[in-house]
Amino acid sequence: MSLSGPEALEKYRASQQELARTTDLVRLLPRGRKSVLDVGARDGHFTRLLTEHFPEVTALDLTRPSFEIPGVTTVAGDATQLAFPDNAFDCVFCAEVLEHIPALEAACKELLRVARHEVIIGVPYRQDTRVGRTTCPGCGKTNPPWGHVNEFDEAKLRLLFVGAAVREVSLVGENREATTALAAGLMDLGGNPWGSYDQEEPCIYCGSQIMPPEQRSLAQKVLSGVAVRLDSALRPFVRPHGNWIHMVFAKDEVR
Repeated sequence: MSLSGPEALEKYRASQQELARTTDLVRLLPRGRKSVLDVGARDGHFTRLLTEHFPEVTALDLTRPSFEIPGVTTVAGDATQLAFPDNAFDCVFCAEVLEHIPALEAACKELLRVARHEVIIGVPYRQDTRVGRTTCPGCGKTNPPWGHVNEFDEAKLRLLFVGAAVREVSLVGENREATTALAAGLMDLGGNPWGSYDQEEPCIYCGSQIMPPEQRSLAQKVLSGVAVRLDSALRPFVRPHGNWIHMVFAKDEVR
């Protein structure tokens, strides 16, 4: 029996790869700072960890977080239009968020604007978002896995936060997932039966819940089968790379 909801999330966070990601992000937190803004707080997982390093923690999400943690202020807000003055927080923490935001440049400018000293960023590294795509049962459109509308590498992040110096960069985990335009196109025609259907994120086009296809034609089964074989043939030639990239940007170290 597969787990879902909070049980699945708890199991995921106890996994070796997720523990490594969390440990590295906590390691990168600056010491001696007073206030931090947790952007995209969700259920407060990282918010709780931040309280161990900052006496003042503000947790922000699109809807106000429902959790209550001593010393934490919860607020609703949009990362592309933060309702805070310039340099409002000593530090801004943003992990597993930017890959979901279409207005990426606006969000990064806002994160940098409200930070007095550091911005800590954690995103998937060199993710091939053609792998694991889903087909929405509502509108029929193809969605990227986990609602990830952006892909990142170090160079792209440097450009997005050009107003700050890079203090540290780290790569965590290992990833060898990759496909080709041909295989991805065939998988789309086949209905994307093996996409990331256990995701919480809805369709980025119509907002419907993402669910696996109930029925597929013989032709679709053949097309998706060919796509799988093409990806299998590609795999030996794919170099492994980090699964996540974490970067610390420092505003007061700009030369």
